[in-house]
Amino acid sequence: MRFLPAAALILSLTATTATADVADAVEQEILPGTAAFAEGAEALKAQADANCLPNVELQEAWNDAFDGWMGISHLRFGPLEVDGRVNAIAFWPDKKGFTPRMLGQMVADADEIVDQPDEFHELSVAARGLFALEYLLYDDQFAGYEADSYTCRLVQAISTDLARMAEEIDQEWRDEAAPALLSAGEAGNTTYLDRDEAVRVLYTSLLSGLEFTADSRLGRPLGTFDRPRASRAEARRSGRSLRNVTLSLEALQGLARALMAPEEMPQSEAAFASVFEAIEAVETPDLSQVDETSGRLKVEIVQQRVQLLRRTVEGEVGGHFGLSAGFNSADGD
Repeated sequence: MRFLPAAALILSLTATTATADVADAVEQEILPGTAAFAEGAEALKAQADANCLPNVELQEAWNDAFDGWMGISHLRFGPLEVDGRVNAIAFWPDKKGFTPRMLGQMVADADEIVDQPDEFHELSVAARGLFALEYLLYDDQFAGYEADSYTCRLVQAISTDLARMAEEIDQEWRDEAAPALLSAGEAGNTTYLDRDEAVRVLYTSLLSGLEFTADSRLGRPLGTFDRPRASRAEARRSGRSLRNVTLSLEALQGLARALMAPEEMPQSEAAFASVFEAIEAVETPDLSQVDETSGRLKVEIVQQRVQLLRRTVEGEVGGHFGLSAGFNSADGD
């Protein structure tokens, strides 16, 4: 699985005459985002502790936590990279089906690690995070469990682990990552030696986030015309595949606006609006309509517009800062 990290982008600064509002990006987008995710994950833990059955209340709490994750999932540097948190929170794509196999084995063996919170983080990422919970709460293989079952305790353990990671991410952003970005180029800052490096890491997150949505969130279920793959859609069991596309794009739009402030980005705004318009024409929240021709076309239009959006952002936002970008190809299936 590969979400293009900063190292996979070759960014060159050609002529930085404009300045990015890194402070706006940090204070108006990133820190509120990490706080929202931490709050959502803690609420999920509280709900699971109170009642770990796969009821509406627990599913709603899980969805709220996932919404929070979509607001920061593109920030694949700093605190999200520590201890493999990105994959531990959201192990997707799971191309080999590790998650259901590992969960099934844990349930069959009644693995005692669920009662060892200090060691739970040592468990494989495939059995942790939002997608492991999605299986337990929504998939027929697991979702019929009883209140006193091992699976119920597993739901609680995963929720506790998720809340811990979300809180650590929020705290580390406030204590370390945000101050490092805001003080880029100042004496003693060994993370960002100049302001341009801070701009580049945020711009990288913007572009790679758009590419991940086009290639993975939309490209995986689209498959090919002769062989669509609806079952590969992100979070399809819970029916939030399309919602993830929308929320991710909204977060990326906010990041782009913050970076450009106080300047406007009319071309990019029009491209974002075009994508959201195309999303409204998609009828199936889980993107299952890709299996039939007319439905597939509507999802394909969304993908094409996200790809155009990325090129537009590269030209307008990247051009504003004198940035050019060259990408390494992501791993395919």
